[in-house]
Amino acid sequence: MQLDRVVLLEPAGAKYFVVLDREVVNIPAVGVVRADTLRSALGRRWSVGGRSFLVLTPSIRDAVGSVRRQAQIIGPKDAASLIWNCDIKAGDVVVEVGAGSGALTLVLAQAVGPTGRVVTYDVRSDFLDRARENVAAAGLGERVEFKLGDGRAAIPETQVDAFVVDIPDPWEAVGTAANSLRPCGHFASYSPNVEQVNRTVAALRARTFVEVRTLEIIEREIEASESGTHPSFAPLGHTGYLTFARCVIETF
Repeated sequence: MQLDRVVLLEPAGAKYFVVLDREVVNIPAVGVVRADTLRSALGRRWSVGGRSFLVLTPSIRDAVGSVRRQAQIIGPKDAASLIWNCDIKAGDVVVEVGAGSGALTLVLAQAVGPTGRVVTYDVRSDFLDRARENVAAAGLGERVEFKLGDGRAAIPETQVDAFVVDIPDPWEAVGTAANSLRPCGHFASYSPNVEQVNRTVAALRARTFVEVRTLEIIEREIEASESGTHPSFAPLGHTGYLTFARCVIETF
């Protein structure tokens, strides 16, 4: 299988996500290079114009980091928790309400694999277009169906494995989730403030959802050097609250 994407890593840590979709590619702020040159340099140092890069295969973290933003994105620390707590795996079908810039869509598409499917809804066509571009750039477009519409209203998808919500009023999508999820399927929502959490939890408890819980993920990087090891002075603190639940047929 021919390599179709690479990441160029500079010594200072800057990265350039490059799609090798033509014989000669123009990399903004870097220069023009033949795609085969980068393919043959995989895992090695490559230089151009006095600058040196390492040529790497892109990870999903690289893909998310390269998205062109139309709206605020769900970052890696929260996205990873969503995948884990919703038990999203290869072959699953996932509905996403609120495509935004498509960063979480990328992560979901990676998790379901080539046999799974992600259906993502957004009420704004410009958000949906940007999400589609970002997902295509990562090479995951075949796994995702983009739909212009309101995921809080009735949708045709049923028996889905997970229902993930990133909109200002996630509680309004709980009824749709209850109708779309398979028995024991997972619900998740991302909310910046606790009032959104309160209303979402109340809506979940009013229906047949169990294991309702909310998490906040705090991440702090550790910097290690010859002079010593210490926590980063720029910790990534609060970004949002993650609410999870499972849909069942009967409760206690």
